[in-house]
This record gives sequence, structure tokens and C-alpha cells, in this order.
Amino acid sequence: MSANFKAAWPMNLHGPAGSLEVKLADVDNGVDVPNPERYYSAEYMKKEWQHLWPRVWLLAGVTPDIPEHGDYTVFNIGHEEFVVVRQADGGIKAFYNVCPHRANRVCMNERGSVERFTCAFHGWKFGCDGKLESVTDEATYHPSLLANRPGLTEVRCDSIGGLIFINIDGKAPPLREWIGLPKGYIENYEIDKMHVVRHVRSEWLANWKTGLDAFYETYHLPHIHPQTQGVMEDFSQYDLYPNGFSRMIVPIGVKSHRLKDQDSVDPYQQYMMKEAGIDPATFTGSASDVREAIQKAKRQRGKRFGLANYEKMTDGQLTDSWATGYFPNVQIGMHPEGVFIMRFLPHPTDPERFFYDNMTMFRYVADPGYTVPGWMGLPEGMDTTGATRPDIEHVPAGVKPNLGEVLDQDVELVAAVQKGQRSAGFRGPLWCEQEQRLRHFHRELDRYINGEK
Repeated sequence: MSANFKAAWPMNLHGPAGSLEVKLADVDNGVDVPNPERYYSAEYMKKEWQHLWPRVWLLAGVTPDIPEHGDYTVFNIGHEEFVVVRQADGGIKAFYNVCPHRANRVCMNERGSVERFTCAFHGWKFGCDGKLESVTDEATYHPSLLANRPGLTEVRCDSIGGLIFINIDGKAPPLREWIGLPKGYIENYEIDKMHVVRHVRSEWLANWKTGLDAFYETYHLPHIHPQTQGVMEDFSQYDLYPNGFSRMIVPIGVKSHRLKDQDSVDPYQQYMMKEAGIDPATFTGSASDVREAIQKAKRQRGKRFGLANYEKMTDGQLTDSWATGYFPNVQIGMHPEGVFIMRFLPHPTDPERFFYDNMTMFRYVADPGYTVPGWMGLPEGMDTTGATRPDIEHVPAGVKPNLGEVLDQDVELVAAVQKGQRSAGFRGPLWCEQEQRLRHFHRELDRYINGEK
């Protein structure tokens, strides 16, 4: 039975031929209803640690966080921790953050810069290349114990377009082959020229997949986030790529088709026009003209500020959110001014908790006419120049992460969904075509869990 029933919903933004905006052909992932135990079973969580996490490429950081030799950032996933460090030749290496002597963490900070790593327990020293440099009182060791000069254990590491990935078991295909996105898709945004201006890691009372599912569709927007209807269309263009990758292009600057009034310019649209340098008081068009007007204004702004990445983008990219899923646990809201990186990180032991890790990145321009977009939801007074890298804000479970009204609403929603998935009255998710990204993700997940990959 075909899973592509679109009698009432054929969303296509009709991107120009040859552009990255073009709607892809449909993918038939079937209509199976998965067992909901995947959202709460400890046994299923164990299978993920055996068959998924070691075998895929995991987003471990961004290159602007480690610009110089010796700069490092720490990446946590479940019970494992890794240190990613810039090398003297400009390359990047990644290691387990554990001393081979007695298993102490070599790096105690979430990021920093060093000439070498020194274990605080007994003073063993390691180069930024992971090699053992010195052992305290080495003469007291039997020579056989140190014969192979045990250094930090390295894991495979590669980067693309400013994003750093690691592969734990070293057996994944090359990164550029494994990423299912077209050539230039990531690079055109020039993330390597952006800076992290806010980083929040909050603990949510749900499975990591429950969280990811909630962000993989816009079907829920008019019901959970009705305030978005004045500036965002909740019918999105969905595209499914190889290896579990996917995206949804969310039209921004337009009203939802569900609103009766399609002519009056909404206050949110007026705000977006101001951000693009348009005076709403002089705007003579209707609400349906706002998106195109913003695109033209941004195109001109890109030329004025010498932003080469604007020239590489379609008009739609200048306004819309290209919410892109990087299998298995990342979604990036991609915009020309910046990106919003979401990582859904599993809890070390509890399948019904996860960490929602957000990095907001902004491309700074030293001109008052170039402002921080409102969608970033940055608190007042935050440094957006890139001169300082903010510390991670850690938010415990049960506390809203203060990431804006919409995301705070999602915290409550996701926790309620998690509880419901344990009910005897729930037999598994019934996904419609507006939720095709969820089916695409879970089908790829099944391939790993079932040993098909």
C-alpha cells in the first residue's frame, strides 16, 4: 500500500530548476505502525547503544569554537565523553576524554585552550595530538606497562561546512558520502563564519526520539503554537534524503492558510520587515506581498554588506527556515544570518529523559543596519560579536529553558506525550504525510537496530 496519499495536501514551493530548493520525488516508507516501546524501553535503549550511536557520524561541535591550535571543546553523549581539539596543522582530532592510567577525565572544563593535556589525578601529560608526553615517576613502572606509550584513545573525526562530526567505531562511510544532503547544501550557509552567541542544555522528561519527533513536523503548529500563524505557513515542503536525512522548508513572512484574513499585514510581519530594513509605514502591499518584499530587501542588504553567502542562496532561503534533519539526532534551522542547532542527546541511563542541546549561531556584521533576527530569541544584552564564547546554560528537568514562548510550550507538550506513550490505550504512532519525516527517520533507525546497516 502506498504511503503517499496527498489528495488534500500537495505542498511544493516550486523552487527554480537546478536549485537546492527543488521538491524531491516522494519516498515510500510504508505505513507500518511501530511499537511504542522504542520510546521507553530500557532494552531498546541498550540496542541503540549497541547498533546506532557507535556506528553513525555524530555532530560533536562547530569549527568556530576551536579556531586556534590547542583550542578544545568537549562533547557528551550518554555515558561517553569526547574532547575535540584543533591541531597545529589546522586539522581536528577527537579523543575519548579519559586518561589511560586510571580513567580520570583529562578535560574537566566544557571548553578551553591548552598547550597539552594534563591529568589532574597523577599529572600524566598528553600532547594535543593525543600522544603520551610524560609519566610522573615513570621509573616506578614496570617497563611492560608503558611499552606501547599509551596515549589518549582517538576516534574518527571529520568536518564539513563548519560542522564537526565524530564516528565512534570508525566503520562508517566517509562523512561526505554518509551525509545524505546535496553538495553545497551545508557549505552555502558559511557556518564557519558564524559564532555561537548562546548555548543552552536543558533536561527534558522524555525519550530523545519523542523530542526529535516533535520538531520534525509543522502539523502541530496551529494547535500548540497558534501565535505563529500570523507570520508562518504551517503547510511545509518536506523532502526526504538518503541515510535518514530530511528537511522541511517552512515559509516565513506569510500568514498561515488557516487564517481568514490574508490581506492585513500582521504585527509579526511588520517586525520582520523592520529587521530587513523596510519601513512598514511606507509599505503599500498586502500580507501576501511581505515575504517577497523581505527577500528583495535582504538581497540588497547582502550586496551592501558583502555577504557572499546571500548570492549562493535562492530567494526562499533568505526568508524561510530550512529545518534540516541530520540523522540520527540533530536538526538545524538554517538561515542566512545564523543557524539554530538542536541536538537530542540520550540520557546515560534513563530512556525517559534526554538533553535538549541548543546552539544559536549568528554571523556578525559591524553595522547598525544589520540586526539580530527576532527568531533567535536572544535575551537583551548578549554579546553577538563573537568576541566571547558564552558558557553553556544548564537547565535541570522540570524547568523551562527560557528559549522563547514557542519552545517553552514544547517542553510541556513533549513530557505529556512521553507519559501517554506508556498507556495501554496507545498502540503506536499513526503518522500522516505531514509527518513523513518522522516515518523516514524511524525507518532508518530500524535499519540500524535490526542489523540491516
